[in-house]
Amino acid sequence: MERIWEHEVPLRRDLRRLSKRLYRLGFTPGTSGNLSVRLDSKFILATPTGVSKSMLSKEDMVIVDLDGKQYSGSRKVTSEIGMHLAVYNRRPDICAVVHSHPPIATGFACSGRSLDEPLCSEAVMSLGAVPLARYATTGTEEVAESLAEFIPDHEAILMANHGVVTYGKTLMDAFMKMETVEHFAQVNLIAHHLGSATPIQKDQLAALLDARSRYVMNAA
Repeated sequence: MERIWEHEVPLRRDLRRLSKRLYRLGFTPGTSGNLSVRLDSKFILATPTGVSKSMLSKEDMVIVDLDGKQYSGSRKVTSEIGMHLAVYNRRPDICAVVHSHPPIATGFACSGRSLDEPLCSEAVMSLGAVPLARYATTGTEEVAESLAEFIPDHEAILMANHGVVTYGKTLMDAFMKMETVEHFAQVNLIAHHLGSATPIQKDQLAALLDARSRYVMNAA
């Protein structure tokens, strides 16, 4: 008999709800994008492959272990589960992962540009720098390898010619970071288009980063 976690049902609902919200934002066209959340230290609940995020039901979600072996679910887990496992296995403090293709941030990723220029204080506080991982073939182990060096010290990563992955303490935390990445990308695009992008000065940035470290510590 398959195990049922006490908090499994509400997490299934959260996955469905935030999947639909990502779709409405235009971040997951077609059947793209995937989300997952920890059930405990050994299992995660994730969206399946081949289903529009606008049409998911809570019964569509699947459960896999941290090696990617499917434990339950009538559908197959997302083909990009390796990306999620790379985060969970390197960050025991992380409880949720979101991968999607927000158009402006993905445009930066397809142009070989990271989002690490400190232009917006809110982005510095909530995200820090967003690095660009090298290109890797979707659905292969290359993806996890390309992300590995950035996972420990970042909360969001651009993936060259692909999209964005964010992660956090909760599913909502990871989702809001995805929203913030896209907003930050839009601010960057506009500032540079205007021709007068002005990064935060070093002393101001140091103060912001100090405030961010204290905020993260207090939130832990």
